[in-house]
Amino acid sequence: MTTPDHLWSHQQTAEFLGIPAATLYQMNHKRTGPRSYKVGKHRRYMREDVLAWLATRSSDLCGE
Repeated sequence: MTTPDHLWSHQQTAEFLGIPAATLYQMNHKRTGPRSYKVGKHRRYMREDVLAWLATRSSDLCGE
């Protein structure tokens, strides 16, 4: 069974962001990462939420 394009697994999200899955777990724990949803015992991410979160991480907004 495949995951719909709009709903990513934890691993797919980490791969998309180019970070280790452990880093994404830490971000979830600290509530600093993209919005995620608990589906049963699995963490899922909506593509739109990840892209929106990523847009807030722009260095232009941080004054760099």
